[in-house]
Amino acid sequence: MGWLARCRTQAVALMFLAALALSGNAAARTVLRFDASRQPVMLHDAGEAWVDDTGKAQVQDVAASTTIPWAPTGDDTIYRLDKGQALWIRFTVPPTPTTERWYLDVPYPGVDRVTLYAQNAAGAWTSRSAGDHVPISEWPVPHREPILPLTVSPQSERVHLLRIQNGTIFGAPLQFVSDSQLGRTEQTISLMLGIYFGLVLLAVILATAGAITLRDPGYTLYVISAVLMALTQGTITGLAGLHLWGDWPWWNDMAPQVMPLFAIASLQLFFAEVVSLRERSRLLHRLLVAGAALSLPLAIYLVVTPNVMERLHLIVVYFVSATVVGYGVVIWAAQRGDRYAPWLLVGSTPVGIGAMFPIARAAGLIPIGFWTTHGMQVAIALELPILLLVLAMRSQHRREHVRRIQGLDRIDPATGLINAAVFHERLVRLITRSQRLKFRSAMLIVDIGNIDQVRRQFDAESARELTLRVAGRLLSVAREIDTVARLSEHRFGVLLEGPLHADEVAEAGPRIVARCLMPFKGRPLEWSAHVRVAQALIPMDGTDPSQLIGRLEALLAGAPADSRRSVFMLARSSVPAALSPT
Repeated sequence: MGWLARCRTQAVALMFLAALALSGNAAARTVLRFDASRQPVMLHDAGEAWVDDTGKAQVQDVAASTTIPWAPTGDDTIYRLDKGQALWIRFTVPPTPTTERWYLDVPYPGVDRVTLYAQNAAGAWTSRSAGDHVPISEWPVPHREPILPLTVSPQSERVHLLRIQNGTIFGAPLQFVSDSQLGRTEQTISLMLGIYFGLVLLAVILATAGAITLRDPGYTLYVISAVLMALTQGTITGLAGLHLWGDWPWWNDMAPQVMPLFAIASLQLFFAEVVSLRERSRLLHRLLVAGAALSLPLAIYLVVTPNVMERLHLIVVYFVSATVVGYGVVIWAAQRGDRYAPWLLVGSTPVGIGAMFPIARAAGLIPIGFWTTHGMQVAIALELPILLLVLAMRSQHRREHVRRIQGLDRIDPATGLINAAVFHERLVRLITRSQRLKFRSAMLIVDIGNIDQVRRQFDAESARELTLRVAGRLLSVAREIDTVARLSEHRFGVLLEGPLHADEVAEAGPRIVARCLMPFKGRPLEWSAHVRVAQALIPMDGTDPSQLIGRLEALLAGAPADSRRSVFMLARSSVPAALSPT
């Protein structure tokens, strides 16, 4: 019996401790206090929430009912309102001085309708409404998101009821702000949005200029995608509804669902253009274009279908699918050596990460917060300059490629020097100028005499490299006004623009020979160029270009193979007095 008594005493003690713990938890609920020095004032669990499954309850019935199962509110609580349900939230405003107005801030620009009820002095319930289903001009405070004035009294508490309709889900931390705090917060958000939209405008202007001057479709698609993404962010943040279509409630409600479809479709087409998907795979390009074009009928279906949850599911599925396909195409191109695909991945990765937040919010996984509303703007601000840089690199490389293709009939592709045909044209003009202005110029033919020896001692690749190195040495010796050309596999031509003095002509050939004999860094001494130079004066040695070139080539061909002489000059009988050095 003593043992049973002790057990009974311990059980009573445990029950008492549990009751104390429960009462302690209940007492730990937040008490709403309006402190102007600590804003915003969060509702936390100071309110009570109830979901009206019928969506038809009136404020008088809700206020008078004693059977409603109210539950504490929470900042992270997500309520499903997809079947015409309405969310009711009850909270009590403490006695507050009337020196400054206070507002309920619902940080959810896309909410359908929120209505705040308060009792006036006569006991009647008055209401103020805001949301996408209400024209901005009828909001009590026109703003990017619903801002509803509170009814406060310095002597007594005031009970408020908030009715929320959204058609899908609702999860936003309710907060209270005063006039001064509302102005400071709006200035901060306006600064951030101004920076973002200013960056978008700058990028659009630069890309438009590139599209007009360069006629590159990549810039055009960049402009379209940047504008559509900016409009999408304008709808998500409520800025577009405030300034563009605030008095069109129907479109203000549909724009956040339709605009992202067009934005992601345009981004897909931009990626396909940058990585040259049409040239790499016509089939894959057609499939991607068809997927992007699907956004138009899907948008029409979203507009006409009344099922809000079905619209939400279609948006999430299309957005995720299009994002995966877009990244897949870029990765596929990167694996096949596309030089711009890695940069696209770097630039679009922040957007891919930022897009997870609004998608998760739309799917009901996380509540409304800073990153669900503004995360994409931060990501796009990082993406736009990188993509514009990729376009600039792409355009520059394409212009260089076009110049090379157009210059193949005039330029040697291996060395970048002009070819024999252009050398002949310039020689004709040089002879004409020398005759008209009566000054001395010079022409040199340079042969690599030991090219066969290098090929035997090393290999064919070394012989080709030696030819390129000799071309570089000739360019380093020539002046800016001189001409260096590649006439054949191991023969070069040099035109020295006059007027030249006799000593300049005499030093030209030996200077080239000495420069080419210098050893190359990282190569053995045997790997050097032994060149032979045939030289002619213009116009003293002749005025026929083909004849001059033929005579110099014959001079080099007739030189003994074992000769130690490296510079050869045409023999001439006399020099006209008018062309003698001054």
